[in-house]
Amino acid sequence: MFRMILPIYHLMDSLDCVNFSPDTIWEGSIKAGQSFNYFENKTGTQFISDGTDLAGIESGTYDFLLSSNCLEHIANPLKALKEWKRVLKDTGFMLLVLPVKENNFDHRRPVTSFEHLLEDLINQTTEKDMTHLDEILTLHDLAMDPPAGNIEQFRLRSLDNFNNRTLHHHVFDFPLIKRMLEYANFEVINMAKSDTDFFALAVLRI
Repeated sequence: MFRMILPIYHLMDSLDCVNFSPDTIWEGSIKAGQSFNYFENKTGTQFISDGTDLAGIESGTYDFLLSSNCLEHIANPLKALKEWKRVLKDTGFMLLVLPVKENNFDHRRPVTSFEHLLEDLINQTTEKDMTHLDEILTLHDLAMDPPAGNIEQFRLRSLDNFNNRTLHHHVFDFPLIKRMLEYANFEVINMAKSDTDFFALAVLRI
Protein backbone atom coordinates (compact mmCIF):
# COMPACT_ATOMS: atom_id res chain seq x y z
CA MET A 1 0.00 0.00 0.00
CA PHE A 2 2.60 2.58 1.09
CA ARG A 3 5.16 1.55 -1.52
CA MET A 4 3.04 1.68 -4.66
CA ILE A 5 -0.52 2.98 -4.21
CA LEU A 6 0.28 5.71 -1.70
CA PRO A 7 4.09 5.93 -1.91
CA ILE A 8 5.18 7.73 1.24
CA TYR A 9 7.96 5.55 2.67
CA HIS A 10 10.65 7.67 1.00
CA LEU A 11 9.45 10.70 2.99
CA MET A 12 10.11 9.11 6.39
CA ASP A 13 13.27 9.43 8.47
CA SER A 14 12.38 6.22 10.32
CA LEU A 15 9.59 3.67 10.57
CA ASP A 16 8.91 0.77 12.92
CA CYS A 17 6.52 -2.13 12.29
CA VAL A 18 4.20 -4.26 14.41
CA ASN A 19 2.99 -7.74 13.49
CA PHE A 20 1.09 -10.18 15.67
CA SER A 21 3.31 -13.20 14.99
CA PRO A 22 6.81 -14.09 13.77
CA ASP A 23 5.14 -16.22 11.08
CA THR A 24 2.19 -14.96 9.01
CA ILE A 25 0.60 -15.90 5.70
CA TRP A 26 1.28 -12.38 4.40
CA GLU A 27 4.96 -11.94 5.27
CA GLY A 28 6.26 -15.40 6.02
CA SER A 29 8.89 -15.51 8.77
CA ILE A 30 9.99 -12.29 10.45
CA LYS A 31 12.19 -11.52 13.44
CA ALA A 32 11.79 -9.00 16.23
CA GLY A 33 14.48 -6.34 16.45
CA GLN A 34 16.14 -3.96 14.01
CA SER A 35 15.06 -6.06 11.05
CA PHE A 36 12.23 -4.12 9.40
CA ASN A 37 13.33 -2.91 5.96
CA TYR A 38 10.73 -0.47 4.73
CA PHE A 39 12.47 1.45 1.93
CA GLU A 40 15.72 0.81 0.07
CA ASN A 41 18.41 0.72 2.80
CA LYS A 42 16.20 2.18 5.54
CA THR A 43 15.36 -0.08 8.46
CA GLY A 44 13.37 0.17 11.67
CA THR A 45 12.38 -1.95 14.63
CA GLN A 46 10.15 -4.97 14.09
CA PHE A 47 7.83 -5.57 17.05
CA ILE A 48 5.98 -8.87 17.52
CA SER A 49 2.82 -7.89 19.34
CA ASP A 50 -0.96 -7.82 19.06
CA GLY A 51 -2.32 -4.56 17.71
CA THR A 52 -4.43 -4.17 20.83
CA ASP A 53 -1.46 -4.48 23.20
CA LEU A 54 1.67 -2.51 22.37
CA ALA A 55 3.12 -2.86 25.86
CA GLY A 56 6.66 -2.87 24.49
CA ILE A 57 6.26 0.68 23.17
CA GLU A 58 6.32 3.74 25.43
CA SER A 59 3.44 6.21 25.34
CA GLY A 60 3.87 9.28 23.16
CA THR A 61 6.61 7.76 21.02
CA TYR A 62 5.51 8.34 17.43
CA ASP A 63 4.72 11.27 15.15
CA PHE A 64 2.39 9.16 13.02
CA LEU A 65 0.87 5.70 12.68
CA LEU A 66 0.04 3.86 9.45
CA SER A 67 -2.49 1.04 9.28
CA SER A 68 -3.38 -0.64 6.02
CA ASN A 69 -5.97 -3.43 5.81
CA CYS A 70 -5.32 -4.36 9.42
CA LEU A 71 -8.17 -3.12 11.62
CA GLU A 72 -10.74 -5.42 9.99
CA HIS A 73 -8.66 -8.37 11.22
CA ILE A 74 -8.88 -7.17 14.84
CA ALA A 75 -11.81 -8.38 16.96
CA ASN A 76 -11.83 -5.26 19.16
CA PRO A 77 -11.13 -2.26 16.87
CA LEU A 78 -11.87 0.46 19.43
CA LYS A 79 -9.41 -1.12 21.85
CA ALA A 80 -6.82 -1.12 19.08
CA LEU A 81 -7.46 2.55 18.27
CA LYS A 82 -7.15 3.41 21.97
CA GLU A 83 -3.78 1.65 22.09
CA TRP A 84 -2.61 3.23 18.84
CA LYS A 85 -3.54 6.64 20.21
CA ARG A 86 -1.47 5.93 23.33
CA VAL A 87 1.78 5.50 21.41
CA LEU A 88 1.29 8.72 19.42
CA LYS A 89 2.60 12.13 20.42
CA ASP A 90 0.01 14.78 21.31
CA THR A 91 0.11 16.10 17.75
CA GLY A 92 0.29 12.64 16.18
CA PHE A 93 -1.35 11.66 12.91
CA MET A 94 -2.97 8.40 11.87
CA LEU A 95 -3.51 7.17 8.32
CA LEU A 96 -6.07 4.39 8.32
CA VAL A 97 -6.79 2.23 5.27
CA LEU A 98 -9.71 -0.22 5.28
CA PRO A 99 -11.23 -2.38 2.52
CA VAL A 100 -14.31 -1.37 0.54
CA LYS A 101 -16.65 -4.31 1.05
CA GLU A 102 -18.41 -3.97 -2.32
CA ASN A 103 -15.24 -4.99 -4.14
CA ASN A 104 -14.02 -7.88 -2.01
CA PHE A 105 -15.29 -11.11 -0.50
CA ASP A 106 -17.25 -9.20 2.18
CA HIS A 107 -19.68 -7.66 -0.32
CA ARG A 108 -22.62 -9.74 0.95
CA ARG A 109 -22.07 -8.82 4.60
CA PRO A 110 -23.70 -5.86 6.37
CA VAL A 111 -21.63 -2.98 7.67
CA THR A 112 -20.93 -3.44 11.37
CA SER A 113 -22.75 -1.03 13.69
CA PHE A 114 -20.80 1.32 15.92
CA GLU A 115 -22.86 0.03 18.85
CA HIS A 116 -21.47 -3.44 18.27
CA LEU A 117 -17.90 -2.14 18.29
CA LEU A 118 -18.63 -0.30 21.52
CA GLU A 119 -19.96 -3.52 23.06
CA ASP A 120 -16.73 -5.26 22.05
CA LEU A 121 -14.77 -2.57 23.88
CA ILE A 122 -16.94 -2.67 27.00
CA ASN A 123 -16.98 -6.48 27.08
CA GLN A 124 -13.20 -6.62 26.57
CA THR A 125 -13.55 -8.85 23.52
CA THR A 126 -10.32 -10.73 22.83
CA GLU A 127 -8.70 -11.93 19.63
CA LYS A 128 -10.13 -15.39 20.27
CA ASP A 129 -13.63 -14.04 19.61
CA MET A 130 -15.68 -15.92 17.00
CA THR A 131 -18.93 -13.94 17.23
CA HIS A 132 -19.08 -13.34 13.49
CA LEU A 133 -18.07 -16.82 12.35
CA ASP A 134 -21.53 -17.99 11.27
CA GLU A 135 -22.12 -14.77 9.33
CA ILE A 136 -18.73 -15.06 7.67
CA LEU A 137 -19.14 -18.72 6.70
CA THR A 138 -22.57 -17.96 5.24
CA LEU A 139 -21.83 -14.72 3.39
CA HIS A 140 -18.13 -14.84 2.53
CA ASP A 141 -17.72 -14.97 -1.27
CA LEU A 142 -15.18 -17.75 -1.75
CA ALA A 143 -15.04 -17.06 -5.48
CA MET A 144 -13.31 -13.76 -4.61
CA ASP A 145 -10.92 -15.40 -2.14
CA PRO A 146 -9.04 -18.24 -3.90
CA PRO A 147 -6.45 -18.74 -1.12
CA ALA A 148 -9.29 -19.67 1.25
CA GLY A 149 -9.96 -22.88 -0.71
CA ASN A 150 -13.32 -24.63 -0.58
CA ILE A 151 -15.92 -24.11 2.14
CA GLU A 152 -14.51 -26.85 4.39
CA GLN A 153 -10.94 -25.57 4.04
CA PHE A 154 -12.18 -22.06 4.74
CA ARG A 155 -14.10 -23.23 7.81
CA LEU A 156 -11.04 -24.98 9.23
CA ARG A 157 -8.84 -21.97 8.59
CA SER A 158 -11.42 -19.71 10.20
CA LEU A 159 -11.63 -21.88 13.31
CA ASP A 160 -7.87 -21.38 13.70
CA ASN A 161 -8.16 -17.64 13.33
CA PHE A 162 -6.33 -16.82 16.57
CA ASN A 163 -3.20 -18.26 14.98
CA ASN A 164 -3.65 -16.99 11.41
CA ARG A 165 -5.80 -13.79 11.82
CA THR A 166 -7.29 -14.12 8.36
CA LEU A 167 -10.91 -13.35 9.32
CA HIS A 168 -12.47 -9.97 8.67
CA HIS A 169 -14.30 -9.57 11.98
CA HIS A 170 -16.01 -6.34 10.97
CA VAL A 171 -17.10 -4.52 7.83
CA PHE A 172 -16.66 -0.75 7.49
CA ASP A 173 -17.92 2.27 5.58
CA PHE A 174 -17.08 5.99 5.76
CA PRO A 175 -19.60 6.89 8.51
CA LEU A 176 -18.38 4.04 10.73
CA ILE A 177 -14.72 4.91 10.18
CA LYS A 178 -15.35 8.57 11.01
CA ARG A 179 -17.35 7.71 14.13
CA MET A 180 -14.66 5.31 15.36
CA LEU A 181 -11.92 7.87 14.94
CA GLU A 182 -13.91 10.62 16.61
CA TYR A 183 -14.74 8.30 19.51
CA ALA A 184 -11.01 7.65 19.90
CA ASN A 185 -10.45 11.44 20.10
CA PHE A 186 -9.14 11.98 16.59
CA GLU A 187 -10.13 14.78 14.25
CA VAL A 188 -10.65 13.50 10.72
CA ILE A 189 -8.78 15.75 8.29
CA ASN A 190 -9.47 13.99 5.02
CA MET A 191 -11.21 10.88 3.68
CA ALA A 192 -10.91 9.33 0.23
CA LYS A 193 -11.94 6.16 -1.53
CA SER A 194 -10.47 3.99 -4.27
CA ASP A 195 -12.09 0.98 -5.90
CA THR A 196 -10.69 -1.25 -3.18
CA ASP A 197 -9.98 0.89 -0.11
CA PHE A 198 -11.15 3.65 2.21
CA PHE A 199 -8.50 6.15 3.33
CA ALA A 200 -8.86 8.28 6.46
CA LEU A 201 -6.27 10.80 7.66
CA ALA A 202 -6.78 12.00 11.23
CA VAL A 203 -4.92 13.95 13.91
CA LEU A 204 -5.18 13.66 17.67
CA ARG A 205 -7.35 16.32 19.26
CA ILE A 206 -5.41 18.45 21.73
